[in-house]
Amino acid sequence: MPDWDKIFTERGRVFTDPHSDMGRVAKLVQKNNGLRILDLGCGSGRHVVYLTHLGFDVYGFDSSSRAISMAQEWLEEESLIAELNVHKMENPFPYDDNFFDAIISIQVIHHNLMKDIRKTICEIERVLKPGGFLFVTFPILRAAPASEEDDWKLVEVEEGTYIPQSGWESGIPHHYFTEEEIPIEFRSFEILDIYLDETNHRCVIARLPMS
Repeated sequence: MPDWDKIFTERGRVFTDPHSDMGRVAKLVQKNNGLRILDLGCGSGRHVVYLTHLGFDVYGFDSSSRAISMAQEWLEEESLIAELNVHKMENPFPYDDNFFDAIISIQVIHHNLMKDIRKTICEIERVLKPGGFLFVTFPILRAAPASEEDDWKLVEVEEGTYIPQSGWESGIPHHYFTEEEIPIEFRSFEILDIYLDETNHRCVIARLPMS
Protein backbone atom coordinates (compact mmCIF):
# COMPACT_ATOMS: atom_id res chain seq x y z
CA MET A 1 0.00 0.00 0.00
CA PRO A 2 1.45 3.42 -0.90
CA ASP A 3 2.26 5.91 1.80
CA TRP A 4 -0.41 8.64 1.72
CA ASP A 5 1.88 10.89 3.76
CA LYS A 6 4.45 10.61 1.00
CA ILE A 7 1.83 11.36 -1.67
CA PHE A 8 0.69 14.54 0.10
CA THR A 9 4.28 15.60 0.79
CA GLU A 10 5.21 15.19 -2.87
CA ARG A 11 2.01 16.55 -4.44
CA GLY A 12 1.06 19.25 -1.93
CA ARG A 13 -2.59 20.04 -1.32
CA VAL A 14 -3.51 17.92 -4.39
CA PHE A 15 -6.96 19.57 -4.67
CA THR A 16 -7.68 23.18 -3.74
CA ASP A 17 -11.10 23.98 -5.23
CA PRO A 18 -14.23 22.45 -3.69
CA HIS A 19 -16.33 20.01 -5.66
CA SER A 20 -18.55 21.89 -8.11
CA ASP A 21 -21.72 20.66 -6.35
CA MET A 22 -20.64 21.44 -2.80
CA GLY A 23 -22.68 24.65 -2.86
CA ARG A 24 -25.79 22.64 -3.75
CA VAL A 25 -25.13 20.23 -0.90
CA ALA A 26 -24.48 23.06 1.56
CA LYS A 27 -27.80 24.73 0.67
CA LEU A 28 -29.62 21.42 1.11
CA VAL A 29 -28.19 21.01 4.60
CA GLN A 30 -28.85 24.67 5.51
CA LYS A 31 -32.44 24.40 4.28
CA ASN A 32 -32.96 21.61 6.80
CA ASN A 33 -31.29 23.57 9.62
CA GLY A 34 -28.21 21.36 9.61
CA LEU A 35 -25.00 22.64 11.18
CA ARG A 36 -22.54 19.84 11.96
CA ILE A 37 -20.79 18.23 8.97
CA LEU A 38 -18.16 15.50 8.70
CA ASP A 39 -15.70 15.47 5.81
CA LEU A 40 -14.76 11.78 5.62
CA GLY A 41 -11.29 11.57 4.07
CA CYS A 42 -10.78 15.31 4.17
CA GLY A 43 -7.30 15.26 2.64
CA SER A 44 -5.54 18.61 2.80
CA GLY A 45 -8.75 20.41 3.66
CA ARG A 46 -10.44 21.97 0.62
CA HIS A 47 -13.98 21.17 1.79
CA VAL A 48 -13.23 21.71 5.47
CA VAL A 49 -12.12 25.26 4.67
CA TYR A 50 -15.01 25.89 2.27
CA LEU A 51 -17.73 24.66 4.64
CA THR A 52 -16.23 26.37 7.69
CA HIS A 53 -16.29 29.65 5.76
CA LEU A 54 -20.03 29.07 5.25
CA GLY A 55 -20.56 28.86 8.99
CA PHE A 56 -20.88 25.10 9.45
CA ASP A 57 -19.45 23.26 12.45
CA VAL A 58 -16.99 21.10 10.51
CA TYR A 59 -15.17 17.91 11.49
CA GLY A 60 -12.78 15.98 9.31
CA PHE A 61 -10.54 12.97 9.37
CA ASP A 62 -7.99 11.37 7.10
CA SER A 63 -5.60 8.44 7.36
CA SER A 64 -2.67 10.71 6.46
CA SER A 65 -1.14 12.73 9.29
CA ARG A 66 0.56 14.88 6.65
CA ALA A 67 -2.80 15.71 5.05
CA ILE A 68 -4.30 16.63 8.42
CA SER A 69 -1.31 18.83 9.19
CA MET A 70 -1.74 20.60 5.84
CA ALA A 71 -5.48 21.04 6.44
CA GLN A 72 -4.81 22.53 9.88
CA GLU A 73 -2.26 24.94 8.39
CA TRP A 74 -4.82 26.00 5.79
CA LEU A 75 -7.44 26.64 8.47
CA GLU A 76 -4.97 28.75 10.41
CA GLU A 77 -4.13 30.76 7.29
CA GLU A 78 -7.86 31.54 6.94
CA SER A 79 -8.34 32.16 10.70
CA LEU A 80 -10.84 29.29 10.85
CA ILE A 81 -11.43 26.48 13.36
CA ALA A 82 -12.51 22.89 12.66
CA GLU A 83 -11.94 19.62 14.50
CA LEU A 84 -9.58 17.31 12.59
CA ASN A 85 -8.30 13.82 13.38
CA VAL A 86 -5.94 11.25 11.90
CA HIS A 87 -8.13 8.18 11.48
CA LYS A 88 -8.66 5.24 9.12
CA MET A 89 -12.15 5.04 7.66
CA GLU A 90 -12.46 1.25 8.07
CA ASN A 91 -12.14 1.64 11.85
CA PRO A 92 -14.99 2.79 14.15
CA PHE A 93 -15.40 6.55 13.83
CA PRO A 94 -14.42 8.60 16.92
CA TYR A 95 -17.88 10.18 17.24
CA ASP A 96 -21.11 9.47 19.10
CA ASP A 97 -24.22 7.98 17.49
CA ASN A 98 -26.44 10.44 15.59
CA PHE A 99 -23.78 13.15 15.79
CA PHE A 100 -23.78 14.73 12.31
CA ASP A 101 -26.36 16.57 10.23
CA ALA A 102 -24.45 15.69 7.05
CA ILE A 103 -21.47 13.68 5.87
CA ILE A 104 -19.50 14.30 2.70
CA SER A 105 -16.86 12.04 1.17
CA ILE A 106 -15.31 13.03 -2.13
CA GLN A 107 -13.39 10.34 -4.03
CA VAL A 108 -12.52 8.47 -0.85
CA ILE A 109 -14.64 5.54 0.30
CA HIS A 110 -13.95 3.44 -2.82
CA HIS A 111 -10.29 3.12 -1.75
CA ASN A 112 -10.75 -0.23 -0.02
CA LEU A 113 -11.90 -3.79 -0.42
CA MET A 114 -15.67 -4.23 -0.13
CA LYS A 115 -15.52 -5.78 3.33
CA ASP A 116 -13.93 -2.58 4.62
CA ILE A 117 -16.12 -0.27 2.52
CA ARG A 118 -19.14 -1.86 4.18
CA LYS A 119 -17.63 -1.11 7.61
CA THR A 120 -17.31 2.52 6.56
CA ILE A 121 -20.92 2.66 5.34
CA CYS A 122 -22.13 1.17 8.64
CA GLU A 123 -20.22 3.83 10.57
CA ILE A 124 -21.67 6.57 8.36
CA GLU A 125 -25.15 5.28 9.23
CA ARG A 126 -24.28 5.19 12.94
CA VAL A 127 -22.94 8.75 13.31
CA LEU A 128 -25.43 10.43 10.96
CA LYS A 129 -28.62 11.78 12.49
CA PRO A 130 -31.98 10.50 11.23
CA GLY A 131 -32.88 12.87 8.40
CA GLY A 132 -29.19 13.67 7.84
CA PHE A 133 -27.67 13.97 4.38
CA LEU A 134 -24.88 12.04 2.68
CA PHE A 135 -22.92 13.22 -0.37
CA VAL A 136 -20.38 10.76 -1.78
CA THR A 137 -18.50 10.54 -5.07
CA PHE A 138 -16.41 7.82 -6.64
CA PRO A 139 -14.96 7.00 -10.08
CA ILE A 140 -16.50 4.85 -12.78
CA LEU A 141 -14.64 2.11 -14.59
CA ARG A 142 -13.71 3.15 -18.10
CA ALA A 143 -13.76 0.66 -20.95
CA ALA A 144 -10.29 1.79 -22.01
CA PRO A 145 -7.80 4.39 -20.72
CA ALA A 146 -7.86 7.75 -22.52
CA SER A 147 -4.08 7.67 -23.00
CA GLU A 148 -1.03 5.60 -22.12
CA GLU A 149 -0.45 7.91 -19.15
CA ASP A 150 -3.95 7.05 -17.89
CA ASP A 151 -3.36 3.31 -18.17
CA TRP A 152 -3.01 2.26 -14.53
CA LYS A 153 -2.75 -1.42 -15.53
CA LEU A 154 -5.63 -2.42 -13.28
CA VAL A 155 -5.67 -5.89 -11.73
CA GLU A 156 -9.05 -7.13 -10.46
CA VAL A 157 -8.77 -8.57 -6.93
CA GLU A 158 -12.49 -9.09 -6.26
CA GLU A 159 -15.66 -8.32 -8.18
CA GLY A 160 -15.57 -4.64 -9.08
CA THR A 161 -12.39 -3.90 -7.12
CA TYR A 162 -9.08 -3.29 -8.85
CA ILE A 163 -5.55 -2.39 -7.79
CA PRO A 164 -3.57 -0.13 -10.17
CA GLN A 165 -0.06 -1.33 -10.96
CA SER A 166 1.09 2.09 -12.18
CA GLY A 167 0.24 5.75 -11.68
CA TRP A 168 0.44 7.80 -8.48
CA GLU A 169 -2.27 5.68 -6.82
CA SER A 170 -0.59 2.37 -7.65
CA GLY A 171 -1.19 -0.27 -5.00
CA ILE A 172 -4.36 1.41 -3.67
CA PRO A 173 -7.60 -0.59 -4.03
CA HIS A 174 -10.29 1.06 -6.17
CA HIS A 175 -13.81 -0.27 -6.02
CA TYR A 176 -15.89 0.86 -8.99
CA PHE A 177 -19.51 1.04 -7.85
CA THR A 178 -22.05 0.28 -10.54
CA GLU A 179 -25.28 2.27 -10.52
CA GLU A 180 -27.17 -0.94 -9.66
CA GLU A 181 -24.88 -1.59 -6.70
CA ILE A 182 -25.46 1.78 -4.99
CA PRO A 183 -29.01 1.16 -3.65
CA ILE A 184 -27.87 -2.27 -2.43
CA GLU A 185 -24.82 -1.10 -0.49
CA PHE A 186 -26.55 2.08 0.71
CA ARG A 187 -29.82 0.29 1.43
CA SER A 188 -30.41 2.17 4.68
CA PHE A 189 -30.58 5.47 2.80
CA GLU A 190 -33.17 7.20 0.67
CA ILE A 191 -31.34 7.92 -2.58
CA LEU A 192 -32.23 11.44 -3.71
CA ASP A 193 -30.00 11.70 -6.79
CA ILE A 194 -27.35 9.72 -8.71
CA TYR A 195 -25.48 11.46 -11.52
CA LEU A 196 -22.10 12.00 -13.18
CA ASP A 197 -20.25 15.25 -12.50
CA GLU A 198 -18.07 17.12 -15.01
CA THR A 199 -15.04 14.99 -14.08
CA ASN A 200 -17.01 11.81 -14.88
CA HIS A 201 -17.24 10.72 -11.25
CA ARG A 202 -20.47 9.22 -10.00
CA CYS A 203 -22.17 11.33 -7.33
CA VAL A 204 -24.77 10.20 -4.82
CA ILE A 205 -26.94 12.46 -2.69
CA ALA A 206 -28.87 10.50 -0.08
CA ARG A 207 -30.72 10.96 3.18
CA LEU A 208 -31.01 8.74 6.23
CA PRO A 209 -34.74 8.27 6.88
CA MET A 210 -36.29 9.65 10.03
CA SER A 211 -36.61 6.88 12.60
